[in-house]
Amino acid sequence: MIMNKHYDVIVIGGGHAGVEAALAASRMGVSTLMTTLFFDTIGQMSCNPAIGGVGKGQLVKEIDALGGEMGLAADRTGIQFRQLNASKGQAVRSSRCQSDRKQYKLYMQNVVRWQQNLEVLEDEVDELVVKSGKVCGIKTKNHGAIACGTVVITTGTFLKGRIHVGKQITPGGRVGEPNSTRLAQSLEECGFPVILFKTGTPPRLDGKTIDFSQLEPQHSDERPVPFSFRTPCIPPSQKLIPCHITYTNERTHAIIRDNMHLSPMYSGQIQATGVRYCPSIEDKLKKFADKQRHQIFLEPEGLDTDEYYPNGISTGLPADVQEQFVRSIPGLENVKINRPGYSIEHGVVPPTELTLSLETKKVCNLFLAGQINGTTGYEEAGAQGLIAGINAALKVREKDPLILGRHESYIGVLIDDLTTKGTEEPYRMFTSRVEYRLIVREDNADRRLAEYGYRLGLLREETYHKVQEKYDWIEKEIRHLQSVRVGPGTGLDRELIRLNSSPVKQPTFLSDLLKRPEVTYEMIAPYDGQLKSATPEIIDQVEYEIKYEGFIARQLKEVERFRHVENIRIPADMDYDGIQGLSIEIRQKLKQFSPANLGQAHRISGVTPAAIAILMVYLRKKSLERRR
Repeated sequence: MIMNKHYDVIVIGGGHAGVEAALAASRMGVSTLMTTLFFDTIGQMSCNPAIGGVGKGQLVKEIDALGGEMGLAADRTGIQFRQLNASKGQAVRSSRCQSDRKQYKLYMQNVVRWQQNLEVLEDEVDELVVKSGKVCGIKTKNHGAIACGTVVITTGTFLKGRIHVGKQITPGGRVGEPNSTRLAQSLEECGFPVILFKTGTPPRLDGKTIDFSQLEPQHSDERPVPFSFRTPCIPPSQKLIPCHITYTNERTHAIIRDNMHLSPMYSGQIQATGVRYCPSIEDKLKKFADKQRHQIFLEPEGLDTDEYYPNGISTGLPADVQEQFVRSIPGLENVKINRPGYSIEHGVVPPTELTLSLETKKVCNLFLAGQINGTTGYEEAGAQGLIAGINAALKVREKDPLILGRHESYIGVLIDDLTTKGTEEPYRMFTSRVEYRLIVREDNADRRLAEYGYRLGLLREETYHKVQEKYDWIEKEIRHLQSVRVGPGTGLDRELIRLNSSPVKQPTFLSDLLKRPEVTYEMIAPYDGQLKSATPEIIDQVEYEIKYEGFIARQLKEVERFRHVENIRIPADMDYDGIQGLSIEIRQKLKQFSPANLGQAHRISGVTPAAIAILMVYLRKKSLERRR
């Protein structure tokens, strides 16, 4: 077979995972090819026009801290910014923005177009070229075979994609775009099972026909917080517009119940597993039958369009039924549906087929990222794409992969969950999945991860030095507050009494006063605080580190206690059958998942603490034998 050209990395797909993968690899200096069916769909927001959310905002911040593009794109094209869980503390605070769908896509396309070391090919990939257990190229429909060092597959919903609107079934990855069946067959020929998951989208509405007078507006935060640590601020000139809130009602529910037999999910037409945490309106009525109404966010698609995305009523019901139930909702009585919603099945390779680097276990040099790994959401896809692109480039350079731990990132939790536990339904990130969220927060993602981005060549030296300066400043102020005392009889006493807090009775460190829940940095700043001109984000970090000092210290000790288990590596060729004391069931699970270390083995369902102890003793014994 003659290969037409050779690239270090080939990325299949131009969605959120594909863009981050291709940009990361090319920015690391390796020759990269992105294949996509159409250039003008690169960076497309296939579902809602929003970035971030609970648990997802943290992923975007981490993508940015590593040198990815999603946060910058969100900042540049955002038309509404909100901090979610703002009253619940930094540990669970999450950023979210509405983006201008068209401008977001154009921004990403422009970045891709001008990126050095990156070429784009409009073509369909039909087959992987695998020799001696290693991928070494791809076969395309129109351009023949192309050789490469590594491949990253980011097919989104296109792999075996089937669109359902009522009883109507159309092969496709998105409306009007073909699916990918030949590539799915190629994966199966390589020994990978390809299962089906289901997701969906709501109808798109004509905003000119919405009665906004009946709806509750939801405005942007007065002080928008950027996603990217490289964005100084969201400029006042950037136009921000509101979303609106409405609700379903009993009439809506009655229409849906009367037509439930026409829903692909409940007629038996779709057998695939749907999204638990972002269910269709049919799912909501089945699972929450006692609820009298369900909230709907009417999200604007952009500044130069009247189209709205009704977040909360994803559906696969027939188009005429969609029109009936949508028009039963307050404010939407006369609404025009521009495009009906639909359910979509798509192919998934079980993520337990992957290592922590997102390289497949069966085929060397092949990486998978995004919805093909069973996740849902732009942010989960972008995070995986970034890591897969980084590791594909490192593999070409014969360097060790980047593996992020659970103790240092949401991305580490995401990938560890997928590769260790697998998923039986579309996986979505939440703050509740993260054990160490007191120290793994949105606000300190740059502190945790910027060094990786800098060492990989994804962040400029100037940017990295700014991060270092920022945290030097924060640490200096914390030490300062821990060394300065304020005595009784100052104006601070009057402020404390006003807040029903105890006045100062003896010289007290400013840091101790700041630990009181009702005291803010602004209150103590006049008494020798040194951050009077700092940004609110920096002041928030100083407050948080001081107020939660004890809790943070305990969590850091917990991380250290478990880190030694994570650091005990398990050889890839481990002979579990030769270890006495392990049950047959545990041996089978360890063989199936091939954990990289004892920590990962411990998180496999059914692997007991006793089995971990046996493995630990065995590995230490083998280590001592090697030293002799």
